[in-house]
Formats: sequence, structure tokens, C-alpha cells
Amino acid sequence: MPERLSLGKEISTATSNPQNLYPAFSLILPVYNEEQHVAITLEHLHQQFQAAGCHYEIIVVNDGSTDRTSQILQELSGIRLIQHSQNRGYGAALKTGIRHAKYSLIVITDADGTYPNERIPELVGLAQQADMVVGARIGENVKYSKLRKIPKWFLLHFAQWITNCRIPDINSGMRVFHKDIAERFLNILPNTFSFTTTITLAMLTNNYVVQYVPIDYYHRVGKSKIKPIRDTLRFLQLILRTGVYFAPLRIFLPVASIFFLGFLVTLIQDIFVREDLTERTMILFIAATQIGMFALLADMIDKRSQR
Repeated sequence: MPERLSLGKEISTATSNPQNLYPAFSLILPVYNEEQHVAITLEHLHQQFQAAGCHYEIIVVNDGSTDRTSQILQELSGIRLIQHSQNRGYGAALKTGIRHAKYSLIVITDADGTYPNERIPELVGLAQQADMVVGARIGENVKYSKLRKIPKWFLLHFAQWITNCRIPDINSGMRVFHKDIAERFLNILPNTFSFTTTITLAMLTNNYVVQYVPIDYYHRVGKSKIKPIRDTLRFLQLILRTGVYFAPLRIFLPVASIFFLGFLVTLIQDIFVREDLTERTMILFIAATQIGMFALLADMIDKRSQR
């Protein structure tokens, strides 16, 4: 665990602008078929960073675009361009950028114009007192599909139960984090859009300091790459997997409790109704015991791996 910050699950909402100089950072911009807006986004980023006096680099990872995105990026200056020969996924593009970043502070955002990138210097300044700063899409002007709000609500509350923390926005694509922390989890971070969800759960379940800043969120330019049904199922699978990995007791103990409750019910029936100890009662007892022991063992292994 890094020594620069105290431990503890610490989540807050910040609204004030930093007054100190900003630390140097590497901004990673994953791009896939964004010919309509990528040049505008990059120009806006340069303008905002230069106006704020930031020391930075911009790494653009072209994730196998099939439109004119590659040609447009090759004509731009002031960026480090990395090309994926084929589309590997949002998370894969971010991981490529993280590996090539030269600064210890990583910033990620999208190329489609949905995030208020002028807020990035503020988030960078706050990252001096936090392990990760997230632009939470809970501002006054937040516009995205109402259809996505329903599964997102369930996923968000499930994630909050696993982490035992309030999470204003679990998968915001605008955030700042330290490279050394991200590298610790790089092998479990997925290559898909679930990258941001996973790193959120990983940090919260490992007691890193996460700070949330309310931001606006606008309509994107061009067609969204997210497929609601498929990606919602992937998010659910990912949260379960990450929960088992980092918080096994939160996953397995409720299951063991259900089996134990069933054991008690059938035991009472066996004593007062059947007047005999049935196989069903023994099976429920063994299942509850085994799952409970497995949960404790998994938690012990998890705690040992955190040393």
C-alpha cells in the first residue's frame, strides 16, 4: 500500500478548485471510430491544459478504427499515437496507454465530447490527496439514455453492497489515478468497457482513497459503442467476479446463511413433525458449513495477498 496516504475507505465529494500547481500527468485517450470529434477534443484538451499551465503528455491509442480516425490522428501534432492493428476493446486501449505513460499520474477521458474536459486540471490537483479522483456524472446537466438508468441502478447498489461504500458513479470514464496503483491491478482489469467498473471496485475493496467530483455529462457525437443488454450482463458478471476476488465474505456468507436457515427450518420439522433426522437436513447443514468455511478461507487468502 502506498505510504503517501492514510488507509481507510474514504469517499468524499469535492466542489472547490485547487489553487496549487498541478502535478505532471499522462492523459490517455482511447479512440475507436471517432472521426467526427477526435480532432476537436484534442484541440480542446491542449487549450485547457496550456491555459492552466499543466505539464502533460497526451497518449492517443487508436484501437483499430476502420473510419478516417487513423488518418486524422496521424496529421495531428502534440500527441503520442499508438496504433492497435485491430479492435481490442476500451480497457485494452487504456492498459496500452498506462504501460507507455511516462508520468506517475494517469488521466483518462473519452474522445466523443461527452465529458467536461475543462475540469481535468481540477481533478489532477485533487489527486495529490487521493489515490483516485472520479468525475461523477451527478452534476446539474447530465444527459444519457433513460434505458441505461434502470440496470445501472441495480448494478450500482450491488457494487455498493460489495464494497460497503457509497458510489456516486461506478463507471465514469473521466478519472485520475496513480500509475503504480493501476499497475497492481492490471492483470485483472478487463479489456472491455468494464475497465472503469473494475478499477473502482478494486480500489474501494483494497482501502484506497477515492474522491468524487460532480461533473456534467453531455450527449455524445456519433454512435455509442455501448450495447445496453450485452454490456449490462458483462457488468453484472464482472461485479460478481471482482466481489469474489476482493470481498469473498460479502459474496459467500449470505449464500451460506441461506443454506443454514434452510437447515434450521428442516431441523425443526424433523424434530417436531417427522420425529426423524432426514437426509435433506444433513445436506443443508453440510452445504452451509462448506460454503462458510470456503468463504473464510478465501478471505484469509485475500488478506494474505494484500501484504
